[in-house]
Amino acid sequence: MKVGFIGLGNVGAKLAGSLIRNGVDTVVRDVEKTAAQPLLDQGAAWANCGKEMAEVCDVVITCLPSPKVSAEVLEAEDGVIAGLSEGKVWLEMSTTDSNEVKRLGRKVSAKGAIAMDSPVSGGCHRATTGNIAILVGGERKGFDNAMPVLKHLGREILHTGPLGTASVMKVITNYLAGVQLVSTGEAFMVAKKAGMDLATAYEAIRISSGNSFVHETEGQLILNGSYNINFTMDHELKDVSLFDQLGQDLGVPMDLSPVVVDVMKDGLKRYGPRVWSSQVVKRLEDDCETDLRADGFPEILEDSEPEVEGYEVRRES
Repeated sequence: MKVGFIGLGNVGAKLAGSLIRNGVDTVVRDVEKTAAQPLLDQGAAWANCGKEMAEVCDVVITCLPSPKVSAEVLEAEDGVIAGLSEGKVWLEMSTTDSNEVKRLGRKVSAKGAIAMDSPVSGGCHRATTGNIAILVGGERKGFDNAMPVLKHLGREILHTGPLGTASVMKVITNYLAGVQLVSTGEAFMVAKKAGMDLATAYEAIRISSGNSFVHETEGQLILNGSYNINFTMDHELKDVSLFDQLGQDLGVPMDLSPVVVDVMKDGLKRYGPRVWSSQVVKRLEDDCETDLRADGFPEILEDSEPEVEGYEVRRES
């Protein structure tokens, strides 16, 4: 099976690297060929356009920064859709709008190909090792066809239902992570102002009901001061905004979501779009003229778990 991968950013390059590391015949493309060079050096082939990639690959994966970019990559005259044919699979690994992925999915289906949304979750450190989680929406046949590829990209793989359901769950999980990031910063600041040692505060939260994935990961990078989560502020704002818009579209009265969007907008305004998203906590540090540092925390996150072949997660009835 030959797999194409378009979008070699912070996450995409690591996912494509997992394919190559596991011996998958891989073709890559990015708007900047320099981003692909390390993968080309490892044995990947290069595609000059999406159409060319789709013509030679069984599966085409896109991992792109926004719904707009995904649409451009698929719908261009020399885009992915132009090269698709019967039985091929498109995996949309971008964090995107569920209605948009369904719109593009209809165009993919018209070519006889199968459309799946398959965003990942768990952080760049787990994307590096192939241990990241993958949510997959689309018909069961497509899921089964894509599983030989997915098992090299991630560890826990969940079929969420029809096309678009994985994208809904992805923006939900990213929203929850955004809330936890803001609340983690506030918790640390209150602990610091109360005279607590922050390393002790970290452990207290970690072993308590207040713990979260964000606390155990981004919390460490905040305390180190690197903030280096490998995820930027503009993407954070995009993700929480996608959730907020989805809630509005569904008529859900939300209290927290608009506040989180405003916090992320302020973080982007203060520090710029390309700083690490966890630097939103620096708003508090600046406003309180107090840093949130503690000794013994890493500058970057590394996944210490061994890589294992991915498997489907099923909820027991």
